[in-house]
Amino acid sequence: AAAAGAAAAAAAAAAATDSPWVSRQQERHYRLLAELQALVKALPSACQQRLSYTTLSELALALLDGTVFEIVQGLLEIQHLTEKNLYSQRRQLHSEHRGLKQELFHRHKEAQQCCRPHNLPLLRAAQQREMEAMEQQIREEQRMMDEKIVLELDQKVIDQQSTLEKAGVSGFYITTNPQ
Repeated sequence: AAAAGAAAAAAAAAAATDSPWVSRQQERHYRLLAELQALVKALPSACQQRLSYTTLSELALALLDGTVFEIVQGLLEIQHLTEKNLYSQRRQLHSEHRGLKQELFHRHKEAQQCCRPHNLPLLRAAQQREMEAMEQQIREEQRMMDEKIVLELDQKVIDQQSTLEKAGVSGFYITTNPQ
């Protein structure tokens, strides 16, 4: 009876692998694998060595049902929104800085027009120091904004890695190593 059950299971398994659906899935898997291999060939050899046949095959399998595509599309949309928002914040800061510079320039110009000629060199020296201090403050604020942007983008990368790792996509794990 056990032998008959094993034979029936083997026959069912053989029939299942002969089904058109399994054959189409295998065909898609091999096509995706071939496309991934072609993409890997375009990478530098150091990167190629990190992507084994097994890893590429597992990636192709993960791509078969479309879930990974949906996940990646969602991550891409989040990334684009984040990038647009950060770019907008940076432009806003730049606009504020430009306004501060123009305001200072106009104040300086008015002060020079009201100034007595013999005090003009002292006024210009003081205004030069004030302008240099403002430019230093602007550079510092810009540097801090750029650091904030880099940190936020780094966090998005970590979020993406985590999401793909949790989805079971081969080769994805959280790392802060840029290599």
